[in-house]
Amino acid sequence: MKHKTFEEKLAYSKTLLEKLMDPEITLEESVKLYEEGLKTIKEAQKLIEDAKTKITVIEQQNQTLTEDT
Repeated sequence: MKHKTFEEKLAYSKTLLEKLMDPEITLEESVKLYEEGLKTIKEAQKLIEDAKTKITVIEQQNQTLTEDT
């Protein structure tokens, strides 16, 4: 799931949560889904952090351009 978008990761996490809520699910399967869900959420958080960093760089570049003119 490395190359999925933030939105796709979020949707996948929602799917995993729905599976976890199934009363028929085994403990073993629950643990696997939980682990996979945490991994997916961590990847989504990384995408958010990367986007914040890019926005900060763009704002700094824009500010420098504005000050130079």
